[in-house]
Amino acid sequence: MSDPNDELLKLSSFIRISKYREKTLKSIGDEVKIPTHIAKDSGIRTNHISKVLSELKSKEMVECINEEARKGRLYRLTDTGREVLDFINDLEKKRESD
Repeated sequence: MSDPNDELLKLSSFIRISKYREKTLKSIGDEVKIPTHIAKDSGIRTNHISKVLSELKSKEMVECINEEARKGRLYRLTDTGREVLDFINDLEKKRESD
């Protein structure tokens, strides 16, 4: 039987191997944001943000809450995305205190 933490570890690894994914996840955090604001907050160009958001959506870490909109789509973290972000933040805190 697999450990439920295994999935969390796999997803956090998926995020941490890409600075763009990590910055995007952290930029969204507890908020609901449009890609332009995510790009501005994270310092990543908007065309890269679109690709990263679709990668995060494919792993069910972010969701678009107004998919029908052509402009100004709103993104937020899913429960899974929040868990992964908390896990990554905890790892960083642990590393800083060591």
